[in-house]
Amino acid sequence: MNRRTTALSAAVALSAALALTGCSSSSDAAGDGKPALKVSGAFMPQPVMDMAGGFLTIKNDSGTADKLTSVTSGISDDVTIHETKDQKMQEVKSFDIPANGELRLARGGNHIMFMELKKQPKEGEKVSIELHFEKSDPIKVDLPVEAANHNSQQH
Repeated sequence: MNRRTTALSAAVALSAALALTGCSSSSDAAGDGKPALKVSGAFMPQPVMDMAGGFLTIKNDSGTADKLTSVTSGISDDVTIHETKDQKMQEVKSFDIPANGELRLARGGNHIMFMELKKQPKEGEKVSIELHFEKSDPIKVDLPVEAANHNSQQH
């Protein structure tokens, strides 16, 4: 990312932070043609090394599909999105969020990967991230840090 993009992202993040709160955030659902996205079930298992995974569900309550294109966080300069195929992880450029559907990032499947952590978050803390999309405005989410063996029972 160049400095201009980073500055723009920071400005958008500040605007989003003022408009959105908590783990359940949504993009503009005012009917402006953008998807209506909501995040739920977000968590990060307590890392045991200098890397961590992040998991959540993004629900799209609109007739417009979108894509999760990147994730940023102050805890790492190297945050990527990974898919798991045939029990192997690989980085991807984006994940589809179908119209009137959801994208589920879960243990054993697609997930957010945080490399070279700047600090080791402990159970009970929160890690702030920002989700970036192809069409929707960014969404800020706090990932509660759970026990290393935690597995959310999302429906």
